[in-house]
Amino acid sequence: MFDVVTDPGSYPLWWPDIHGVGRVDDDTAEVICKSVLPYALTFRMHRGEQDETAGRMLIGLTGDLEGYSRGTLNRGVHSVRLVIEQDVVVNKWLLRALAPVARPAFRANHAMMMWRGQRGLRSFLG
Repeated sequence: MFDVVTDPGSYPLWWPDIHGVGRVDDDTAEVICKSVLPYALTFRMHRGEQDETAGRMLIGLTGDLEGYSRGTLNRGVHSVRLVIEQDVVVNKWLLRALAPVARPAFRANHAMMMWRGQRGLRSFLG
């Protein structure tokens, strides 16, 4: 599982809201994502920490999203739990302008994207 979630190139195979991934270099990928609302976000993912033994990963984000995403993989006897924390600012000017009134819709859009990613990952891993 760790190999799949740390390989952005595999995201379009299992995450329906990831519409494109291009490798920039060994530690950077450019991602295009679009969920339910009629806008797409383009950003670069920059590999920070990646420690499979500890189950930790840290990804810096630049572009339409600025900040980081941190993942922790906790293995149980019969299960695996992936916890994702994100701290980002949206740089896309229209979304920033609409945020005061559209924030609930943006949050719901993000929740749907993450839910579909979880469902796709579970199916992909079997």
